[in-house]
Amino acid sequence: MRELPENIGLAVREIKSAIVRAQSRVAAGANAEMLALYFGIGQYVAHKTATEKWGTGVIDAISRRLQQEMPGLRGLSAQSIQRMRQFYETWTDALIWPAAARLEAEGTGGAICSPAVSKLEFAGDRLVPASAPTVPRVTAEEFMSLGFSHHMTIISQANSIEERLFYIHEAAQQRWSREQLTSSIKRDDFRHRAAMPGNFMATIPDAALARKTLGMFRDEYLLDFVNLDDIEAAHSEDVDERVLEKSIVANIQKFIMEFGRDFSFIGSQYRVEAAGHEHFIDLLFFNRELNAIVAVELKKGAFKPIYLGQLNLYLQILDDTVRKPHENASIGIILCQSADRPYVEYAVRDYSKPLGVATYRTAEEMPEKLRKALPPIDELEKQLGGVPR
Repeated sequence: MRELPENIGLAVREIKSAIVRAQSRVAAGANAEMLALYFGIGQYVAHKTATEKWGTGVIDAISRRLQQEMPGLRGLSAQSIQRMRQFYETWTDALIWPAAARLEAEGTGGAICSPAVSKLEFAGDRLVPASAPTVPRVTAEEFMSLGFSHHMTIISQANSIEERLFYIHEAAQQRWSREQLTSSIKRDDFRHRAAMPGNFMATIPDAALARKTLGMFRDEYLLDFVNLDDIEAAHSEDVDERVLEKSIVANIQKFIMEFGRDFSFIGSQYRVEAAGHEHFIDLLFFNRELNAIVAVELKKGAFKPIYLGQLNLYLQILDDTVRKPHENASIGIILCQSADRPYVEYAVRDYSKPLGVATYRTAEEMPEKLRKALPPIDELEKQLGGVPR
């Protein structure tokens, strides 16, 4: 076994000093201070590993000494220290961390740099890769609002910078628990979000609103509370759709959790009328962020072009008779079991109203491996509205 370096005591004092100084600020609720501390420790360990050839034995020894001298303080395992190094190495080339303070070690010229992250930069004053303009722009506040466990979940399960920034933005905006974050990554929301085939970019005049609308929806949704056997037991397509609708209405909170953020449920079988003819919309929502009514038509089976004409008419009636003057144009979503993307994009291109087509899966239709990886829906419900830790 390789002998430990003589200055291991110095390393322990430096890390311990940095932790003690950060503790008072963290106690006041500054999560950013803890992330900055971990970044600084990660930088220190990475530098020592490169210059003094630290190995796992050194990290293990430092971890043991720290736990002896700071009993009861969690997060000092050798694995945790290695994760701090990984956190530093993941972001050091991507972000600028202005260092407002250096925590000097006693009697040495060495230091652990614990940056004050009042401003993180990737492009301008926000974090976004120039190569991926469709990725949400992540603010420094969003980045620093997530706990270290959230960051390590993203680093370990998401591969590219673009993907990691996407999940940072979503987790911060929606205040996800770590379980909700893990579920989103397992569903591969990064690739499904903003992938819904439709005509939003062509029918919404405001380009920024069109991009926001596209980013609001995914091309596939998991309705794991729907019992596929109940649908299959129905005797006609119309009955199938009513069974699906009743299941969604009975689990509307779960549906909204899956559908997206800032949705409010208006009603099911929502009645509208035009020229003396009644129509009933399967599900009607309002989205605060888009400031628009969202009509959802449920379809059993594969997408059919005839569905678009029906929904386009519903949107026309909604805009004429229901939409308020300050609201944006109503949006229509067809939710069916399967759809051929090129066919949908061809069929939708000449319609004047904002229309999109998404598919859904039930728990029975999910791959066994993915089904086992997702936490139970009741566990997700417990986390609804929880603050990430």
